[in-house]
Amino acid sequence: MTLGASIALIVIGAILAFAVDFQVAGVDIQVIGYILMLGGLVGAILTVALSSRRDRYVERDVPARERYVERDRDVY
Repeated sequence: MTLGASIALIVIGAILAFAVDFQVAGVDIQVIGYILMLGGLVGAILTVALSSRRDRYVERDVPARERYVERDRDVY
């Protein structure tokens, strides 16, 4: 799950939990909102934790490859 998807889940969950005011038979919309917010929060924490872990293992002392562009020779 990406960070954007996690934030979207948090926003949709907050809308369902705090702004929606209708009843569906057998379904509690507010609880679904809280579940979505919790899932988004867990996803955001995992995304940040895994991306920082991945960055730690990147070799930073290796110089970037130089890019060579082959040009046509001017022959007279």
